[in-house]
Amino acid sequence: MKLGIDIVGDIASLLDAEAKAGEKAVSTAMRIAGTGLKDAWRAQITGAGLGPRLAGTIRSEQFPKGRPSLNAAALVWSKAPVIVNAHDTGPLIRSKNGFWLAIPMPAAGTSRRGGRITPGEWERRTGLRLRFVYRRAGPSLLVAEGRLNTKGRAVASRSRTGRGLVTAPIFLLVPQVKLPKRLNLARDAERARDTVPGLILVGWERR
Repeated sequence: MKLGIDIVGDIASLLDAEAKAGEKAVSTAMRIAGTGLKDAWRAQITGAGLGPRLAGTIRSEQFPKGRPSLNAAALVWSKAPVIVNAHDTGPLIRSKNGFWLAIPMPAAGTSRRGGRITPGEWERRTGLRLRFVYRRAGPSLLVAEGRLNTKGRAVASRSRTGRGLVTAPIFLLVPQVKLPKRLNLARDAERARDTVPGLILVGWERR
């Protein structure tokens, strides 16, 4: 029995076209997977109540830029990696100097720079002095004598009679705090990775 093979067209051109189709399929698949992972991480962050600002730090980029490649890759990362990683791992946080972590109470308000206010910034802003109160059965406190404004924040009292003057807890003092794990970024990354072969196949077949 004899078998014959007939090649229709230029074999070099056919192979070149197939290679280009593969490059396009792989690059498209990586772009879709990278964008999908970026969107999934952003949704997970906002869903955890961490806000759109932190979610917006998630970015994606494709390599190589400007041309298709069989070795195409997608990179997804955060511009605030320390914060995102902390919520992803749930680390144990201790004071840098080995003493206390100051946790702001509602009466402390927020920092003018955004985020949590520190005891030093609070004293400079209000003109009040913080006083240490040791408690054996619970976290110790930093308190201040003043009045509470309509927002529940401690401010200096202008009353000469002392009317409305209170001793307000401004900071809780703890030796360490365990940050709860609120994200699972690896789960979404694994899902995105698993979609890549199928995306390549679909893209290659549609050429």
